Amino acid sequence: MNGIFIARRKLVEEKCGQARSTIYLNISKGLFPSPVRLGANSVGWPVHEIDAVLAARVAGKTDDEIKVLVSELEAARKLAA
Repeated sequence: MNGIFIARRKLVEEKCGQARSTIYLNISKGLFPSPVRLGANSVGWPVHEIDAVLAARVAGKTDDEIKVLVSELEAARKLAA
């Protein structure tokens, strides 16, 4: 099955093992991709972006390297639109 899968916040929290506040703190630091708006009151994250950030963490990438990765992921998101 091809396509982009969007995860809602609760699933992202479970997948990352982080609370909502930590996810949004990491977004503000550039260490986690920002969510995409799904509707007036809902957001979600492309699963491949979450997986890429988690894989970088597991691989021992530095915060600076992860910031670059997040920037690249968000730039690719805008190009795909």
